[in-house]
Amino acid sequence: MSVSEQIGVKVPEILLPKKEINPTKWAVIACDQFTSQPEYWEDVANLVGDCPSTLHMILPEVWLQADDVAERIAKSQAVMQEYLQADLFDHKTGFILVERSNSGKVKTGLMVALDLETYDFNKGSQTLIRATEGTILDRLPPRMQVRRGAPLEMPHIMVLYDDQANVVLKDVLQVKSSLEVCYDFDLMQGSGHLKGYLVDDERLIESITSHLAQLIKPEYYTQRYGNVETNHPFLFAVGDGNHSLATAKAVWEELKPSVGMDHPARYALVELVNLHDPALQFEAIHRVLFNVDKNFLASMLEYWQGHISIVPVQTLAALTRRVNSAEKDQQVFGIINITGYQLVELDGLSQNLAVGNLQAYLDDYLKSHPETKIDYVHGDDVVENLGQKFGNIGFYLPAILKNSFFKTVIVDGALPRKTFSMGHAKDKRFYMECRKIVP
Repeated sequence: MSVSEQIGVKVPEILLPKKEINPTKWAVIACDQFTSQPEYWEDVANLVGDCPSTLHMILPEVWLQADDVAERIAKSQAVMQEYLQADLFDHKTGFILVERSNSGKVKTGLMVALDLETYDFNKGSQTLIRATEGTILDRLPPRMQVRRGAPLEMPHIMVLYDDQANVVLKDVLQVKSSLEVCYDFDLMQGSGHLKGYLVDDERLIESITSHLAQLIKPEYYTQRYGNVETNHPFLFAVGDGNHSLATAKAVWEELKPSVGMDHPARYALVELVNLHDPALQFEAIHRVLFNVDKNFLASMLEYWQGHISIVPVQTLAALTRRVNSAEKDQQVFGIINITGYQLVELDGLSQNLAVGNLQAYLDDYLKSHPETKIDYVHGDDVVENLGQKFGNIGFYLPAILKNSFFKTVIVDGALPRKTFSMGHAKDKRFYMECRKIVP
């Protein structure tokens, strides 16, 4: 078995739009963004028009519950066939080094195909590729409908690897200027710039895969994570697109009995990104409850009786400072409502992260209070503005630390849903590359 096969990495054949196609209109943002803002997608549709575009081959999830969703899915798959028959693609066999520039920072990634046989999204997974947040199984069936029967995949999946020494891409980056440029253009809607280089030299590919394999050698693994299980190492963490990769896995499991193991749907095209890339920022996802019962805080105190302390804080700045400077083993979060700011500390509870214990309580509360709604928001100002409105309450949460990220998943398993975000909506991955998932 080759090194690539051992780590579940395959060199893909990637389809890119031909040079005469406008790349700014071709590339659109991940379908799971702006799901509460149909106007964003309407603006994109107006910008793209009838030009060749990945917009016509995806189903933006803002329309996932639309009455005509079946027709939208059928149309997207028909457009894929149309583009294939019209020969709109250039075929590239190799990895693609991706540079995404935005807000003065450049994030570097690598397009590869990952073997879905080395991935399991279920709780307690011990596979090379693991989900980092809980997978909501109810979210898979409509997404599986989008993938079933589709001749192409267009990934917005970002998968992380833990390379603190920055060795995986070292050899590629040294010769970057000599690589073929596959694309180089500005993204729409003020979302930055995208540049891609073809990596098809066998020596460079071998360098990448061998350095990835070194990350899970027992001596390195123990050095990084302490006395943990080394017989079932964890190499790849699904960062963005968790439910999309889970969908690919579920559809592959359906197909496998009838098509055998040598089939393109066994693999999924993803972007690998080093967890320690300076441009990759982990941000907390805060919570806001709307139409909250006036006795909410009393109910929360009773629920966590003996495990909770609450301290008033004067300002948002003081609250965020206290939350973000807490010791590693402290579980703290902030509460923001019409009366002001409060710091909450939890102790002696079952889950190891404050967000996990908070989410468990909120889930229970929402079941018994159907009139109350929840939203997951980014930004200090957003959680403050919404939390201080009459009848609302906001929860300010700390961001997870990069250096503890992989070990937390190894020890605790998948994190609670909506634990972290990698950048704001406009920073998310755009569809550019395609890959055939039928023979």
